[in-house]
Amino acid sequence: MSKTESLVNVHSKLTVVSDKPVEPGKKYPLSILDHAMGLYTLHIVFYYKYDRPQSDDLGRVRESLSHLLTMYPPVTGRLQRRTEDGNWEVNCNDAGVRVLVARVHSTLDEWFRSADGSAERNLTVWEDMPEEDTSTWSPFCIQMNDFEGEGLAIGLSCPHMYADPTCCTTFFKSWTEIDRGVSIAHPPFFHPPGLVSRASPNTNTTSARYYATKSKVEDPSPVKMSTVSFRFSEKMIKQSLSDVQTECPDATPFDLLAAVFWSSAMRVKTPVHDNMCTLSIGIDIRKLMQAPLPHGYFGNALHFLMVSSEANKMDEGGLAYVAGLVHHHLSSYEEEEFWSAIDWLESQKMEGGTYAPPFKMYGPELTCINMEHLFAYQAILVNMKPLHVSCHVGNVAGEGLILVLPSPEEGLGRTVMVTLPEDQSDMLRKDQAIMCLEPTILVSGSL
Repeated sequence: MSKTESLVNVHSKLTVVSDKPVEPGKKYPLSILDHAMGLYTLHIVFYYKYDRPQSDDLGRVRESLSHLLTMYPPVTGRLQRRTEDGNWEVNCNDAGVRVLVARVHSTLDEWFRSADGSAERNLTVWEDMPEEDTSTWSPFCIQMNDFEGEGLAIGLSCPHMYADPTCCTTFFKSWTEIDRGVSIAHPPFFHPPGLVSRASPNTNTTSARYYATKSKVEDPSPVKMSTVSFRFSEKMIKQSLSDVQTECPDATPFDLLAAVFWSSAMRVKTPVHDNMCTLSIGIDIRKLMQAPLPHGYFGNALHFLMVSSEANKMDEGGLAYVAGLVHHHLSSYEEEEFWSAIDWLESQKMEGGTYAPPFKMYGPELTCINMEHLFAYQAILVNMKPLHVSCHVGNVAGEGLILVLPSPEEGLGRTVMVTLPEDQSDMLRKDQAIMCLEPTILVSGSL
């Protein structure tokens, strides 16, 4: 056991069920987009700084969480294969959510100064789904981590095919709203048939061809990955935006940061195999459709698209050129691309209607996900906003992952979490283009 691992000591476990029993026989099928994320797991950690008596821990968890779970029957259920086609569904049997309680032998301030990514991993549950019997396995796990002094971190984990970051964050925020006795702002919306292929499918689009190409890429050789978290102030983002907006007047913080980290990642990548640089961009589609889904839509609503450029043009054009490239690609995006990707995924069904095996959605090229919209810092617990929120995607491989997240500072401030091969991650910490934005580097290190 390493020094960082020994800092977190899980001392108790319990299972929390809903206040009211679920109606017998209730099932919840996972959508085609859910199945597509089957290779990954999600792990989100919410940090708070306040003194919470340990004697109140379990009772409070049971009371507020049980009330919330009444609204989320799939969360307390268990995964199973449907007999008719072999696809995944949830048996909503109210088997409960696994809750772990841990003691962290560190203050929160010491943790942010010295802990690395492998230590943060211990604040959430990382378990692979059983290959055969899933009837007793809890897909959703919550870990309560008490720090010495005034500190608490709550880690939420689940298979990615259950939920995306928006869904998980909304679930957690609703829990804090119940805990405070206020109305839930974004109640859950369960409707997986809302994201299915159309009667007249279209697979002749850029997105459909991109997904088809991704599905044929062989798994990359495993390498040790490392995560670094950067926090950027509103002042520095605003200043940098003013520089690029001379050429791209409508550039957003996401356009800017995607450009900065894409360019920097290309510089530290060795070797560069060809002159073309590609970036896969992930966007949440809930509010981008003509008939938008509620924020509380339960499941996955991520769509991936690719932007590319010749390396020499990125070098010559500089940050403004790359930010403009990202912005133009996203602003010219049409909803038909999203639906055609679903049409293509549905077209890959095998005999009997079984969905095809999942492939690398996060990759194989460098992937950047826009999570600016998350309600992470609205998850107020005992009148305290989170001090920091981190998000990890388990089983990421390939060239790496960039997550652009909100920041506790309101306005244009952002947090960026970057997972790259370890040697590249070390160089990224010293990249001049990133350091010019004067970031604060938080919990980071090998995963």
